[in-house]
Amino acid sequence: MQERGALTIATPLAEEFGAEGDEAARARWMALVEKTLKGQSFDEALTVTTPDGLTIQPLYTARDGVAVARDLRPRDIDRPWDVRTRAAHPDPERAAQEILTDLENGAASVLLRIDPTGVDGVAIGSANDLSRALSGVMLDLAPVALDAGFLGPKAADWLGALAKAAPNAPLTLHLDPLTAFAQAGASPGPIESHVFNAATVASRLAETYVKASLFLATGRAAHEAGGSNTEELAMMTASALTYAKALVRSGLSMEDAFGRIVLGVSLDGEYFTGVAKVRAAKAMWARLTQACGVAVPPRIEARSSRRMLAKADAWTNLLRLTSAGFAGAVGGADAIVLDAFTDAVGLPTAFARRQARNTQLVLMEESNLGRVADPAGGAWYLDSLTDQLARAAWNGFQAIETAGGLIKALESGGIADAVTKARVAQEAAFADKSRKILGVTVFPNADDKTPEVETPDASAFAVAAPDVRLPGPDSHCPALTPVRFAAAFEGA
Repeated sequence: MQERGALTIATPLAEEFGAEGDEAARARWMALVEKTLKGQSFDEALTVTTPDGLTIQPLYTARDGVAVARDLRPRDIDRPWDVRTRAAHPDPERAAQEILTDLENGAASVLLRIDPTGVDGVAIGSANDLSRALSGVMLDLAPVALDAGFLGPKAADWLGALAKAAPNAPLTLHLDPLTAFAQAGASPGPIESHVFNAATVASRLAETYVKASLFLATGRAAHEAGGSNTEELAMMTASALTYAKALVRSGLSMEDAFGRIVLGVSLDGEYFTGVAKVRAAKAMWARLTQACGVAVPPRIEARSSRRMLAKADAWTNLLRLTSAGFAGAVGGADAIVLDAFTDAVGLPTAFARRQARNTQLVLMEESNLGRVADPAGGAWYLDSLTDQLARAAWNGFQAIETAGGLIKALESGGIADAVTKARVAQEAAFADKSRKILGVTVFPNADDKTPEVETPDASAFAVAAPDVRLPGPDSHCPALTPVRFAAAFEGA
């Protein structure tokens, strides 16, 4: 009954208020709204300002509609996106078992985090170690995406050797020295040399593996350090341009260079913003490639955000991760990686990995989120938010380019300063509870029990790390250190 009543009121409201140019009607309705608010201004009571500085209205009408380019490419009905699982257990043999279990139970590909120390990934330091971690994986069928930092070019060569020159192997090299540089605050040798070295290895492998993607262009470092969505998108776009230039310099055509780059987008629990961000990333890509004189469709890997996860009442992370997966699916991501709900506590058990896998499978197979191309298109709010994000991020990208490109912007501290400002503002919002963290700052669970996690001794699996230093002086920048917003409220 309440819905019917609301519709009865909304119909004459839309007829009077929606007439284009009828400012008198708008003024009358605004006066009624402000009277109802009892002295509070409309903006104070009903609008929300995002960390990007964008204003969210309480109601959107056709007057707010904007033309947003839509990605209407048909999606596979059975597999509209790639369910990508993350492997990070330090033991290569245990990682292989977990990967095969995931692939046999619904996952389509794997993201392999490599860290020779075993502290933050699988302890891999050679081609033989990588072979152990991927034992039983059919590389010509299951895409393997690498996350190897400065070790990326060597890991790419190892993966190429494992694929045994099968030309159709869908390797996903994910070379990304810029993110490694931004997060570490330094590079072993000039960062420009690392970018060009990665491009040289990538262009060589591209000759054999025609379906391989080479670089991952992402602003994840800015996002995980507490930056805003527009800062993340601006860094993503600048990264894509940097990598495309390096690939062209290494011998690829402009079209092939852009065609071998994957965009990386981070998603948290704010699903409307996440939907708009994925769509804005596509708009940024379209404008960038058009400016470079090519027409290449985007490929997007969406990853859930580590900064949104909580240790306290870790079960609530399932809600956040589901929202992130929803945003990636509705926004039209090509691959989605969801962390385990226990990742803020420790390495996931088989149960936690199954939850991460099945969350996506439910969204795909039971909720049917992939049945429609760009289902957000035409929604006044989402189109408006997409447009605002893309415009603000494009301005940020232009500022990076004006500063001399992404490397110069990182080295000068300009990006770090902007990210720090955004992080401080968000931390203040969580502190005063204008933004809330379920199970932490609101509705804490008095009977909270920490879920079970794996606790391997990383040092038992550590291996010697190959030397990744390149000739020349090290490059330096203010490090974009990852944060977790809930940590400030969880105690020791």
